[in-house]
Amino acid sequence: MKIILTISVVTFMIATLAMTHAKKNKVIFFGDSITQMGIDKGGYIDRLKNDLQKKGLQDKFELLGAGIGGNKIYDLYLRMPEDVLDKKPNTVVIWEGVNDVWHKSWGTGTDLDKYEKFYVAIIKKLQAQKIQVIVTTPAVIGEKHDGTNTQDKDLDAYSDVIRKLSKEYNCKLVDLRRIFMQYEKEHNPENKESGILTTDKVHLNEVGNQLVADEMLSALIN
Repeated sequence: MKIILTISVVTFMIATLAMTHAKKNKVIFFGDSITQMGIDKGGYIDRLKNDLQKKGLQDKFELLGAGIGGNKIYDLYLRMPEDVLDKKPNTVVIWEGVNDVWHKSWGTGTDLDKYEKFYVAIIKKLQAQKIQVIVTTPAVIGEKHDGTNTQDKDLDAYSDVIRKLSKEYNCKLVDLRRIFMQYEKEHNPENKESGILTTDKVHLNEVGNQLVADEMLSALIN
């Protein structure tokens, strides 16, 4: 009887360990229209899925998009319970900031201090649920690399906030602002405002989507 019981316990433990080992890392990409478009064919999330498959890692990750066009940081905060927490992710990638800056042109942007407060609130709520947080700086509103895009200074300031928060709250950082600007300096000799990584100064073209996919892949597997 004891032998049968022991075998049953061992079998259960092995099955449990196998289930644990097989559990996927559920990743939610949380953001605005750039992320909303990222799940489409050729978008950065779609490309990331393909890249994971090429590496034989498709069974280790489940990728979900939670992007809504026009969203700002407080929109993310308000819809986080339903769009993120209820889905029980292991990891959340926050990519938000372009609209908070861009919409200042129409008087509907987000002041820097409020942006930081909402961002902190999101991080804290996620970490309270033991969710890994990856933060991402806003990339570009215009692709000129000499600092002459209208909202470069604001983008740099908002990116600095995210860099600071990544250290304060021990979050992985995907610094797309820095990465995009470096790419522009190397591949945009005519200093064009779009067409290198974006279609319209903000939303990603094929090259931009692959660049983002590459950086997200590195953040997830390293």
